[in-house]
Amino acid sequence: MQNFARTVKQSQTTITELMIPSYANFGGKIHGGILLSLMDKVAYACSSKHAGTYCVTVSVDKVEFLQPVEVGELVSLHASVNYVGKTSMIVGIRVEAQNVKLGTIKHTNSSYFTMVAKGDDDKPALVPELILENKEEVKRFIECMRMKEIKQSVKEKMDDARSQIEVNNAETILKGERCKIVFKNEQVTS
Repeated sequence: MQNFARTVKQSQTTITELMIPSYANFGGKIHGGILLSLMDKVAYACSSKHAGTYCVTVSVDKVEFLQPVEVGELVSLHASVNYVGKTSMIVGIRVEAQNVKLGTIKHTNSSYFTMVAKGDDDKPALVPELILENKEEVKRFIECMRMKEIKQSVKEKMDDARSQIEVNNAETILKGERCKIVFKNEQVTS
């Protein structure tokens, strides 16, 4: 694979799918898992177009379901490579549902998928640089840089918090929370 720069437009991808009854949950709305699966599919298509190779999902960030999706609506998933690292890409996805009878379109959710390019040897592969052609693309690239920094900071804080959790002080820590501690048949060793 040659490693040359590509524009955002070259890999932009849209997938549109009709929401059928078998996609619905007991409440009659489309399962979030169905939407996540479609988002993963469009993230793969977009990232592999940019990388020119097979790509895998590494993480999914900021999945918030803003509005329900109904049976019979057309769901369009719009994906763009917003950021590239050495072997990874952050793909921004916007999901919209269209009621074809009413002609209305609603934004149902957005998300960011981090994808890694794989070579024929199944090892991470270098991805082409991203050519930014307008201020919106520059803004998205910088936003993703900041998201990566925040994500790393949160990961470090979570790892630190996990290593410092003291179960012996749980009653004090959990006072006022909606839980009860009931140990059954547990041997405490000192």
